[in-house]
Amino acid sequence: MMLGWRVTAGALALTFAAASGASAQTVDGPKVSWKLGTWGKPRAVTAGVETLAKYVKEKTGGKFTIAIGYESFGGPKELVDTLSVGGLDMTMMCSSYHPDKQPAYTGLDLPFLPLPNFDVQWKVHEAYHKHPYIQKEMSKWNAIYYTSNLLPQYEFIGRGKPPKALADWKGMRVRAIGGIGDAMRNLGAVPTSVDATEVYTSLERGAVDAVSFPSTYAHGSYKTYEIGKWFTANLAPGTQACPTLINKDAWAKLPDAYKKLFDEVKPQIKENLTKAYGEADDKYIPMFKKKGLEFITYSDKDLEEFRRVGAKPVWEAWVKEMSGKDIPAQELLDLILKTAAEASKKS
Repeated sequence: MMLGWRVTAGALALTFAAASGASAQTVDGPKVSWKLGTWGKPRAVTAGVETLAKYVKEKTGGKFTIAIGYESFGGPKELVDTLSVGGLDMTMMCSSYHPDKQPAYTGLDLPFLPLPNFDVQWKVHEAYHKHPYIQKEMSKWNAIYYTSNLLPQYEFIGRGKPPKALADWKGMRVRAIGGIGDAMRNLGAVPTSVDATEVYTSLERGAVDAVSFPSTYAHGSYKTYEIGKWFTANLAPGTQACPTLINKDAWAKLPDAYKKLFDEVKPQIKENLTKAYGEADDKYIPMFKKKGLEFITYSDKDLEEFRRVGAKPVWEAWVKEMSGKDIPAQELLDLILKTAAEASKKS
């Protein structure tokens, strides 16, 4: 995560202010067992779905349970398909793993979107999820959006020559997905898409020279710092919108009293995600330094140049490509920018 965008938090405990210590049942209903897919292991980004699972179980006295499958229900490129046919009731997903399935949603993956903090990011994602075209696109997969998982800004860890100047990225093979990959290509890098669970091996074997992850929690979780030599502390090329989805049929069958719990817990999901990412910084930045990673900090001039070559041209290309597919791309980009501007004034 860009170090200026840290959230200081005490020790993370998935606490529930509205139901502190409340394990007593408050909502009556039938027994329901759901399956939720994700990948990797429990980490900061899964704090949201873990919050949801704990909350609904407590509020229903154990009658409504959500089993979270950390890779046990399939890999990140398979989960949306599994959800669509009813093999899962919920799943986390990243459209950058399969942009052809949700092309319009990749608007949130564009580089250098004006998302200065988690509050603004949350409001932008919520607004995007409500757009009729975005909802229509996801309905093709028999799914509806639930929440954003607020991935922090991406940063790189790599081996070999540290890219201390933007020109040093030329020819470098990088794991950079979505719009971030497009931005890096404009710097002369060679982006490739690698599943998160395969990143460590790809870097270790030299298949890539550097890998980007939502920093710092994902680099810490996937242990790239153990084999890396350097870390970009403030490149902040953007982030990915990796939401949590709900199967439409499963949602339709859910009792109204249970559905209300999903809305009730949303503020706590946002709070716990934010705390988890802040704790990850507190934990992993010292570990990166102890491991001997060289921290690379770019000048304002370099960052401005990166934004010039990596933002607007990529935005314009995305609008042109998506418009050719009859997607209201300019309208969607305008929605992002307008919502971000309005939310930034209030944050």
